[in-house]
Amino acid sequence: MAENAKERLVGFLERKAFRPVLGADPDSFPQDKRNKLRDVQEATRAERERFHNYGSAKEVYEMFEDDLNSEPAQKIHRELRDLDLPTLNDCREDFEKLAEEVGVRH
Repeated sequence: MAENAKERLVGFLERKAFRPVLGADPDSFPQDKRNKLRDVQEATRAERERFHNYGSAKEVYEMFEDDLNSEPAQKIHRELRDLDLPTLNDCREDFEKLAEEVGVRH
């Protein structure tokens, strides 16, 4: 059950936050924004890997909450917004509902 909770949380982040960013086609962005896109895609790949490697659903939830407020994450969120791509903040409410549903948020 605990592994399923982690899988559900990480799967949610995959669908709502990671894949839309990683799947963004640089050719669909103006030339002056392509470097920024590459930067946020690189940061997203690293973040995605971290979330997949966390040991529990509780750790996924706690690190998600930490990422919402950390300065490095805030910089990436600003860049994602500038590119009109989803941020963790955009899916926060639904993620927190899911975390409550799987029993890691009270």
